[in-house]
Amino acid sequence: MEKIEHTTVSTNGINMHVASIGSGPVILFIHGFPELWYSWRHQLLSLSSLGYRCIAPDLRGYGDTDAPQSPNEYTVFHLVGDLIGLLDSLQIEQVFLVGHDWGAYVAWYFSLFRPDRVKALVNLSVPYLPRNPTVKSLDGLQALLGDEFYMCRFQKPGEAEEDFAREDTADILKKFFLALEPKPLIIPKKMGLRCIPKVQTLPSWFTQEDVNYYTTNFNKTGFTGGLNYYRVMNLNWELLAPWTGAKIKVPTKFVTGDLDLVYHFPGIKDYINKGGLKNDVPDLQELVVMEGAAHFINQEKPNEISDHIYNFIKQF
Repeated sequence: MEKIEHTTVSTNGINMHVASIGSGPVILFIHGFPELWYSWRHQLLSLSSLGYRCIAPDLRGYGDTDAPQSPNEYTVFHLVGDLIGLLDSLQIEQVFLVGHDWGAYVAWYFSLFRPDRVKALVNLSVPYLPRNPTVKSLDGLQALLGDEFYMCRFQKPGEAEEDFAREDTADILKKFFLALEPKPLIIPKKMGLRCIPKVQTLPSWFTQEDVNYYTTNFNKTGFTGGLNYYRVMNLNWELLAPWTGAKIKVPTKFVTGDLDLVYHFPGIKDYINKGGLKNDVPDLQELVVMEGAAHFINQEKPNEISDHIYNFIKQF
C-alpha cells in the first residue's frame, strides 16, 4: 500500500484527491457509497503489477476531495465533469473505466457522454437503467418500495445526518459493508439505522485496519457528500432528458453477485438476465453473476474481480 502515490488535482472547480500506482495503459476506478479510493486498494496493487497505470480518486464529497455544500452541485454532470477534468489535467486521452455502486452509475454516464474517452468499461453491481420519460427516478422507487426505502429516507438534508450521528461511525460502516441482506434496504423512520443489526465479528476480507481507515475519513468529513448523490436523483432525471432512449456503445462487461441487494430490487434480476441490459448496452460482451457474492464485491472477492477486469481489458 505504501507504493500507492497520493496527489491533489484541480478539476472542474474542486480539488480532487487521487491515489495512483503503476505505469502503462490507464484504468480509472470510480467508487460508490459509503466508500473512498480505498475501496479499490486490492485492484490498484493487482492490476498495476500486470502493467497498468491505476488511478482511483475520492469522488466529489468524499475523503480528501472537496465537498461543495449544495446538493445541486452533485449532479451526474458534475461528477463526470470532475473525471474528464482529472484526465485532461493528467493529459490522459483514453482509459479503461471501472465503476462500482454509485461509481458504476457515473461510469455508465461517462461512457454515454464521452465514449471517445473510454477504451472499455467494467461495471459492478449497478446496471445501466435507461431514463423512463414518464416517471422521475426517485418517484418511481418511492411508488415501488415506499417512503422508508433507504434512498427516499436520505432525501431531506439534515435528517439522515441526524440519524447517522446517533450511531458510532465505525458501526455504521460495518453495517453497510457487512450486514446488508439481499433485498431492498428499508430504514423505518422510528428505528433509523438501528434496524440494521450490529456487526460483531469481521470477515477476513474486511479487517480492523480497513474499518479504521474508513472511520477516520468519515469522522473527518461526515456523510453529507455521499448522501447528496441521492438528493439529486430527480434533478438528474430532469437534466438527462436529451439522452432519453440513448444506448451505451462502448465495449462492456458487467459483474454482480447473486447476494447483492441491488440484484434483488424489483425487476432488476430479469432486466439483467433476460436481455434488457443487453438491449440498452448493445456492446455488452460479458455478463457475470457471481455466486455467494454480495454488494461490495470488489472488496469481498478482490482476486476474482481483479481477474474479471484483467481478462476483459487485456483484449483491447
